[in-house]
Amino acid sequence: MPIKTDRWIPRMAQEHGMIEPFSPAQVAEGMISYGLSSYGYDLRLADEFKIFDPPAGVTINPKSVPTEFYRDHRGSHCDIPANSYILGRTLEYLRIPRDVLTLCVGKSTYARSGVLVNVTPFEPEWEGFVTVSIANTTSRPVRVFANEGLCQVLFFQSDEPCEISYKDRKGKYDAQKKIEFGRTK
Repeated sequence: MPIKTDRWIPRMAQEHGMIEPFSPAQVAEGMISYGLSSYGYDLRLADEFKIFDPPAGVTINPKSVPTEFYRDHRGSHCDIPANSYILGRTLEYLRIPRDVLTLCVGKSTYARSGVLVNVTPFEPEWEGFVTVSIANTTSRPVRVFANEGLCQVLFFQSDEPCEISYKDRKGKYDAQKKIEFGRTK
């Protein structure tokens, strides 16, 4: 069962800087909502993007995608090319407590437009800006908006802290400050 966030998340945000910046209420006026929800927190998309644009005919190796396969884009929105994807990052910086695991899922507004958001779980004691893969499954470009909600994080708290955390393992994506590309250790 997810944590009842209306009490726990604000306390953790204040005491431990778990989500910065933190919005204690859902903000939705004229935009895709973000902020505290019933059992999660809706994260916003920052204004920096990497648009996937590889040369024709190449095979993509997830262990080593050349950075030159991406174009930088900065702005209030980004148009995802048809049948392609972009990388973005969250506006919020997260610090996950040692006794918490999170799952992140895309928001329905984007899903209803053929946009899928892929983020892996945030393990105990992981921290950073979240790098998100945002895929356009349609045959037309789809726009995503910076400073608006993109995905929802659900928090699951254990009865006790984990034995070995992401930080203990010196995880390769810890303390991300920018969009990070996939890599092997």
